[in-house]
Amino acid sequence: MNRLRNIFSKIYDQYINKIYRFIFLRVNSQEIAKDLTSETFLKGWENFRENHQNIENPPAFLYKIARNLITDFYREKGKTQIVSAENIRIIDPAMDLEEKAILRSDLEEIRKNLTNLKEEYQEVIIWHYLDDLSISEMAKILDKSEGAVRVTLHRALNSLREKLS
Repeated sequence: MNRLRNIFSKIYDQYINKIYRFIFLRVNSQEIAKDLTSETFLKGWENFRENHQNIENPPAFLYKIARNLITDFYREKGKTQIVSAENIRIIDPAMDLEEKAILRSDLEEIRKNLTNLKEEYQEVIIWHYLDDLSISEMAKILDKSEGAVRVTLHRALNSLREKLS
């Protein structure tokens, strides 16, 4: 049991921030994101403890749990899903002030338009560009082929570009 705890502890340390960010971007509330992140890892631990040999891809496993919890949250609350990029820190500190201002302006525009995309489009953009998930990792999370995920990502980017232009 200690060996399993150590393994899951490493998974937790490696993915806690990414899972939290993904959830936060979908619920736009720090408090709810913290609760759902905790629940994600609690359910993850319970399942890992019982079925660790069947879990081939820990991030896909955790993102699936998080997606399901977000879906349940919105079903229970009857709310629309909102994506927010306000608290994302992806600005390079080496940039000069003008570059930072332009990037912040661009991020705000992207954030506004991202909220108008289909849920699946929001997810693949967040996973691929913010969480650095590969096409194969996203395919496992979405239970789709890699080709289908590439098409979804391509369509998501085209939709976002249309909204930005």
